[in-house]
Amino acid sequence: MTSGSEYGYNSKVEGNVVVTKLDAAVNWVRKNSVWPMPMGLACCAIELMAVGGSRFDISRFGMEVMRFSPRQSDCMIVAGTVTYKMAEAVRRIYDQMAEPKWVIAMGACASTGGMYRSYSTLQGVDRIIPVDVYISGCPVRPEALLDGLMSLQKKIEREHSVPQLIKGRS
Repeated sequence: MTSGSEYGYNSKVEGNVVVTKLDAAVNWVRKNSVWPMPMGLACCAIELMAVGGSRFDISRFGMEVMRFSPRQSDCMIVAGTVTYKMAEAVRRIYDQMAEPKWVIAMGACASTGGMYRSYSTLQGVDRIIPVDVYISGCPVRPEALLDGLMSLQKKIEREHSVPQLIKGRS
């Protein structure tokens, strides 16, 4: 049997006790249960589908529950070219998502408009919704998307989930 000092065990307290900050516990749950909503608009959507398969296995990160309803998802993955006609729909879907919500711009087209410098193409989805993680590439490899999802998890881990108490009140 190992000594209890390694785990922060106190023999004066009965039972197993885990001490942590509420922010850390809430963020741990959030980062390991992100429900992405695929917003596949062009060719990057094919690579997004590959991540859901057994070879790349997005479920290792707790993100296998792809939801196609904005009210059931908390991470929008914008994959592909956003046209001005589609921009309004993307914004409306983003507004329907519950807080907290995150956005990933997947690929050059979603991030900057890509090679499409025309009157019909939005030059980056960040012009209509806030983006948390940008993933470069044309098309983005599934490994790069997994790296972007891990970056999002690190960002979620550092957020303040619980509002700070007002000074002077307890």
